[in-house]
Amino acid sequence: VLSIQVKCYHEIITIGYRVYHSYDLPWFRSLSWYFLLCVNYFFYGETVADYFATFVQRREQLQFLIRYHRFISFALYLTGFCIFVLSLVKKHYRLQFYMFAWTHVTLLITVTQSHLVIQNLFEGMIWFLVPISSVICNDITAYIFGFFFGKTPLIKLSPKKTWEGFIGGFFSTVVFGFIFSYFLAQHQYFVCPVEYNSETNRFVTECEPSELFQMKKYSVPPLLQAVLGWETVNMYPFQMHSIALSTFASLIGPFGGFFASGFKRAFKIKDFANTIPGHGGIMDRFDCQYLMATFVHVYITSFIRGPNPSKLLKQLLILQPEQQLSVYKTLKSHLVKKGILQPSLRG
Repeated sequence: VLSIQVKCYHEIITIGYRVYHSYDLPWFRSLSWYFLLCVNYFFYGETVADYFATFVQRREQLQFLIRYHRFISFALYLTGFCIFVLSLVKKHYRLQFYMFAWTHVTLLITVTQSHLVIQNLFEGMIWFLVPISSVICNDITAYIFGFFFGKTPLIKLSPKKTWEGFIGGFFSTVVFGFIFSYFLAQHQYFVCPVEYNSETNRFVTECEPSELFQMKKYSVPPLLQAVLGWETVNMYPFQMHSIALSTFASLIGPFGGFFASGFKRAFKIKDFANTIPGHGGIMDRFDCQYLMATFVHVYITSFIRGPNPSKLLKQLLILQPEQQLSVYKTLKSHLVKKGILQPSLRG
């Protein structure tokens, strides 16, 4: 994920440099890469503090970095900000601020989205594989349907895109996501959240699968009963969520490609780069994926993820003993009042 992020960032920043290199703007490329380093330091530091808290507590040299992580990140950013202000050159002020904004928008598009991809990965590989595969499936099937049946242009930004390909890609992607998620949901490796075991110093993908990944019986709607001849059907609840993911991948995901097409037309270039022969740059292949990553993260936090006892326990373990004792007493008092614990256990 980091490698793809850096390459996409490089391709977008390079376009700006090629367009404005004749103006000899000082420090543009150096500051662009410096800001990338700062933002990655912030996001990856947040991930380490979030998922590796117990590991960090055992390393004194890391405790300082984690404790003051946000302050250090902000100080690093301020350093770059001050260097930018000092690099302003008369007659090029407006252009330099254009490039400053260019850098920050590129960071928003690449780094933030890749951070969300990693967050999705920790929720379980299935939340990474199904969305990405759905976008790829939609790209392929839309091209196939458009090639054989396409007659009606879809959007001026992409003259080769047709309504026939768009609609055909939609139905194909929904079917693919439904079937693909069925096979992945059968394996713990794909459905279990990725957790770090501080005792074995390894990542663990073993768990009791949640209700999303346990087979259930559903009643078939009356209209479909006549067609399918089934009154009930057995399936994983996640397959219903896969329909939502596939729908987004096929209806909204392509707009990431349209956006990229408009961007390239604005600068009169065919591709972002020539990294992949016949396909262009890495950004040409991942223009739809970044929208998908954001949607999956929002979808998980809105409709799937609930309170996480394991994560909460890790945070409690890094508290001071007196803080842990205070939490223990408060929780015990709360449970007694609710009748979950007997009053005789108090004290």
